[in-house]
Amino acid sequence: MNKELLEMLEQISNKKDEAKKLLAENKIDEAKVAKDEAMTLQNKFEIAKDLYDEEKEIIENQLPTEPVNSNQNELKNFIDAARNGFPKVSNTMSEGSKADGGYTVPQDIQTKINELRESKDALQTLITVEPVSTLSGSRTFKARSQQTGFAEVDENGKITEKSTPQFTNLPYSVKKYAGFFRVTNELFKDSDQAIEGTLVRWIGDESRVTRNKLILAELAKKAKTAIAGIDDIKDTLNVTLDPAFRYTSSIVTNQDGYNWLDKLKDGDGNYLLQPSVTSPTGKQLFGVPVVMVSNKDLKSDTTDGTKAPFIIGDLKEAVVMFDRETLSVTSSDVAMTAFETDVTLFRAIEREEVKTRDAEAFVYGEVAIV
Repeated sequence: MNKELLEMLEQISNKKDEAKKLLAENKIDEAKVAKDEAMTLQNKFEIAKDLYDEEKEIIENQLPTEPVNSNQNELKNFIDAARNGFPKVSNTMSEGSKADGGYTVPQDIQTKINELRESKDALQTLITVEPVSTLSGSRTFKARSQQTGFAEVDENGKITEKSTPQFTNLPYSVKKYAGFFRVTNELFKDSDQAIEGTLVRWIGDESRVTRNKLILAELAKKAKTAIAGIDDIKDTLNVTLDPAFRYTSSIVTNQDGYNWLDKLKDGDGNYLLQPSVTSPTGKQLFGVPVVMVSNKDLKSDTTDGTKAPFIIGDLKEAVVMFDRETLSVTSSDVAMTAFETDVTLFRAIEREEVKTRDAEAFVYGEVAIV
């Protein structure tokens, strides 16, 4: 990317920051003008970027072909190994049991799997994800505390001792998560891209759903807080949560909760849920981003009526995922009924653990919508 495009990106970022600041100051009209200017700059950038890419492609097509890089060789080796049932199994994931081993997935496919994880309802983008290289360990965090300040002391008087900063230790022990799926052996007659795409889609979607469940289960450990209406959401943002989280918080709800929010109006008949300043497809409430998750993943409580979940706070401070990033895959065409049905079974294994880092950083609310 050339200097002109980088300068345009900086202008867009500055204009968005200006819009956020004006919105925080309740200068709605000025914020709208700044937002429109940001969109104009964004459109200008996209046109300039397209022209730049076209010129770059013309130049690259005129250059001599370069040899295949090591990543492409690694990817090709992986696909060939998949076709042959991973004859050389690596046990880098095992650490205790060779039966857990599998063919280590190359970085190119790892990257595509992670991109797929984050392209849909991926809650891991809202929390802190910390890569780890061991199966267990711990992290130390400074505990939140209420400091009282210095005490008045007379001249030559005795100075009282203040408490020192307190720290909490957060241990982790990553767990193994695995599954398998069947593909017809005709798949291996297809192109490398078809095989790669099949593996990426399956592993990426299963991994995303697995991680969503772990994150939601950890959040659900906190006691539920009844929210009677929109004023209680304001109370949560303004009073319950520490001011340090006010501008880093989000509201995570499901389709039921989002639908309830989307119908709320002010005294003049204007909808309270507004387009996001920073995300063209997003929505915000009082300047706080609203994230909608499928009812299938984040369920409403239907025990007594319908209570929709409203998770409000800074989830990056609240929850951390310890991610043992290495992913392994193996296959078999004879296990179970694979031989009889002319299919190949693929098994994938990954390891992670989700822990609460700061329970004061969020509130798990519930709104009775029926």
